[in-house]
Amino acid sequence: MTELLKISLPDGSVREMEPGSTPGDVAAAIGPGLAKAAIAARVDGELRDINRPFEGDAELALVTSRDEEDALELARHDFAHVLAEAVQSLYPGTQITFGPATDDGFYYDVKAPADREPFSMDDLPDIEEEMRRIIKADKPLRREVWSRQQLIDKWEAEGEIFKAEWAKELPENEELTVYWSGEDWLDMCRGPHLASTGKLDPQAFKLTRVAGAYWRGDQNNPQLTRIYGTGWLNKKQLNAHLTRLEEAAKRDHRKLGREMDLFHLQEEAHGSVFWHPKGYRIWRELEAYMRRKMDKAGYREIKTPQLMDVRQWEQSGHWGKYAENMFAVPDMVPEVEELGDGPANPSVAPDADWMAIKPMNCPAHVLVFKQGITSYRDLPIRLGEMGCCHRNEPHGALHGLMRVRQFTQDDAHIFCTENQVVEEVKAFIELADQVYRDFGFTYDVKLALRPEKRFGSDEDWDTAEQELRDAVAVSDMQGEGDGKLEELPGEGAFYAPKLEWHLTDAIGRTWQVGTIQGDRVLPDRLDASYVGEDGEKHRPVMLHRAIFGSYERFIGILIEHFAGRLPVWLAPVQAVVATIVSDADDYAKEAVARLEAAGIRVESDLRNEKINYKVREHSHAKVPHLLVVGNREAEEGTVAIRTLGEKEQRVMSLDEAIATLKAEATPPDLREG
Repeated sequence: MTELLKISLPDGSVREMEPGSTPGDVAAAIGPGLAKAAIAARVDGELRDINRPFEGDAELALVTSRDEEDALELARHDFAHVLAEAVQSLYPGTQITFGPATDDGFYYDVKAPADREPFSMDDLPDIEEEMRRIIKADKPLRREVWSRQQLIDKWEAEGEIFKAEWAKELPENEELTVYWSGEDWLDMCRGPHLASTGKLDPQAFKLTRVAGAYWRGDQNNPQLTRIYGTGWLNKKQLNAHLTRLEEAAKRDHRKLGREMDLFHLQEEAHGSVFWHPKGYRIWRELEAYMRRKMDKAGYREIKTPQLMDVRQWEQSGHWGKYAENMFAVPDMVPEVEELGDGPANPSVAPDADWMAIKPMNCPAHVLVFKQGITSYRDLPIRLGEMGCCHRNEPHGALHGLMRVRQFTQDDAHIFCTENQVVEEVKAFIELADQVYRDFGFTYDVKLALRPEKRFGSDEDWDTAEQELRDAVAVSDMQGEGDGKLEELPGEGAFYAPKLEWHLTDAIGRTWQVGTIQGDRVLPDRLDASYVGEDGEKHRPVMLHRAIFGSYERFIGILIEHFAGRLPVWLAPVQAVVATIVSDADDYAKEAVARLEAAGIRVESDLRNEKINYKVREHSHAKVPHLLVVGNREAEEGTVAIRTLGEKEQRVMSLDEAIATLKAEATPPDLREG
């Protein structure tokens, strides 16, 4: 008698099934409703196809569309494969490479046939239509195990040079799988997949754009076309996402930055920002705000060098872990060969010493801490710096203010004893909470744990991770979530675990900004010490922390969060006094003078233009308040205030208007009550 398989279900029950049974069979045995709803399964924790047979006794959790994270991952993976099949169906001779699911969709890298141009946006409607045909055909998605040589022979026979190259590098002793779509198309893939293409909603995806991509990410390799799409479980989800994208496009900080005359970027300084007066005013207000918060919290501000000897970075460990992202310069005057009218050709001596531009401030802060003898009575020492850093990001990764090469951090490092760590982290958590609430953000806090490649002992990592958990447990903060700290295995820095703050903006996007890290590695590598109560030397714990993260990125987030309509205290121009008739010019100038005397950033608009034109122009520039004056206002000492985003105007005395604007223009940390 054949021994039955014991399949344990989440409710504690056990189903006995025939060998060769699948999770789909279990679902059918439970009931027809579940059989229809089940789209995949977790077998002993591994996400698998619903029709993949059990290998033995197992724990089973059936996956339905209600398990949205798993369901979306499966659907997007399938959309990617359907995309590749559609492209090859429409354009024979197309070579396919790889196509993963992404956070909101999928993409596939393909090589167009030699007889046509690379794929473009014009091709997307036809590809979408072919994808819908494949989905509606409800083609079974069937898993098979192949040998490495079978894969190589298959791809070489069909001229798939990229797939063949990859197949040759696969390990011979690993289970290699392909998935058939019906009986006429396959791709090599680990899976899992849905049971058939018909499980996808043909109205729940959209191809969004094309871009160039290099095979295996190497610019020395052939260029491919990457076709992007967004994919969801149903049309309602897709429409909601497209609406979010439309709203995000309106809020794009690069677009608003141009319209509001805040900053620009250009090729002469890749990844570095040219701040215009209005944009730098936002920066200055943020910097002044953060300085007040840090001063009140007991930080002492310092300034450290941009360039340090490479040997210092070797000692800290950054040169070994981070050198490819650092800019290095020779510590010498290079010899320059004159080339007539052409460019100079500088040369560097082979024995030259090298300096590196700092990508972070931490080693320099350790050097400041090490000056003189520090007693345990001096701790904690909190050193802060508005530190300008440089990181050698690839050109293709740069993105407006969000990812740059030159940036300034609201950086600080706290040197403390072991016994002070939890209290210092707790104080920082509560400081960060105050800051984010001042800007109207909600947030989640997550704990990034030790990566595989790291410095320091497991014992130190155990201690550092638990200290962060303990600090969160005793802190008073208003973050989102249910009070449970989400942990991110493997995502800590190479020297320390860290708490991360993930802000949620006005349209539901999340941004990782603030962080605090508990580091025992760098003080040891750079020989930092203090004299303990016992008269012996001890290593301090070094807490790395930032709240904005970088000013550039935080300003970009603020612009998009507020859609350019910044709070009055942050707005570069807080009010404009605009005249209806030239007879009111003198009164407008008087109003401007009084507003300026009250500390309000104000401009006048005395141009001979219609008032509706002026209103549109200043609204477009996101000026919070427009104070309109004409003959009546001049005679009565009043102003008509038009507030950005409001339909009705308010008429009030100039004194009342000044008091109202002054209150709104006061930074949140300086307001009473």
